[in-house]
Amino acid sequence: MPTELKLTVKDFKSDQEVRWCPGCGDYAILAAVQGFMPELGLARENIVFVSGIGCSSRFPYYMNTYGMHSIHGRAPAIATGLAASRRDLSVWVVTGDGDALSIGGNHLIHALRRNVNLKILLFNNRIYGLTKGQYSPTSEVGKITKSTPMGSLDAPFNPVSLAIGAEASFVARTIDSDRKHLTEVLRAAAAHPGTALIEIYQNCNIFNDGAFEALKDKQQAEEAVIRLEHGQPIRFGRPLADNKGAKGVARDPATGDLQIVDVTPDNEERILVHDAHAASPATAFALSRLADPATLHHTPIGVLRSVDRPVYDTEMALQLDTAVELQGEGDLTALLAGGDTWTVPPAPGSHPL
Repeated sequence: MPTELKLTVKDFKSDQEVRWCPGCGDYAILAAVQGFMPELGLARENIVFVSGIGCSSRFPYYMNTYGMHSIHGRAPAIATGLAASRRDLSVWVVTGDGDALSIGGNHLIHALRRNVNLKILLFNNRIYGLTKGQYSPTSEVGKITKSTPMGSLDAPFNPVSLAIGAEASFVARTIDSDRKHLTEVLRAAAAHPGTALIEIYQNCNIFNDGAFEALKDKQQAEEAVIRLEHGQPIRFGRPLADNKGAKGVARDPATGDLQIVDVTPDNEERILVHDAHAASPATAFALSRLADPATLHHTPIGVLRSVDRPVYDTEMALQLDTAVELQGEGDLTALLAGGDTWTVPPAPGSHPL
């Protein structure tokens, strides 16, 4: 493993001019990531950022690490190959809601189910920004854009729900302008073995300005944002005297579904305690469905799920080590120049066909 280094935020700023629209939420995310990178204690040459296509995908140019501005939607696939072949690297994927969930949807879900050692930052601004304002896979129903002048008919993806449904071992959501919370989530993702997906609500002030205002305005956010903390009751709202005004998440005793309730002395014991490490994804999925897709009220942010699962590249390395023990080092040249067939020896303890 690389020797731990003492680097600063300046070490992770490249010499490239940062070129996003003035006021874009990408600036805040870049600053947060650059500020967090020294915490990894890794040399810059042991960190790689891989992106696809879109506004967010300019990210590797601005990080003074190795990086690749790759193919539309294929960043998870390219990053998978890199992480599997170079386990000494810290591999990060930067993508957007269009890049990851449209043309790249298939690559995203397979990276998640395989649990490759990747950290995926999904910038969600609910619009196509690079191509000038068409609706995206996360745009709300009825969204009027250049490509949907009468309103979008598509039901939007919920990226967090999608990730949990794909058996992702780490799923979180945060907001571009909340630097403290964003850094906390980055820290948790970096420490997680396997694939970590972070959805980051990111404002596009040119083509979808104010899409997340309900979560950013201080007064509205008290009623709209549900901050998740492992081991803590899921409560939000502005509590007044005697708990009046406080809200919480409880399980409906009749249906088992999650519901928003006013916290009272009579129901306080029913308020759900967040368990990000629960083996079953059922409650995490239910939490991901609380947010109203149009108003974003009751939006959970934080780590929804963080569980241990076998890591793909670790398991693959063990298989390769076993193959070398059984048959010795392979000869790629001989394989390529040889015949069309070859024999695979049976695994120890197995019976030949």
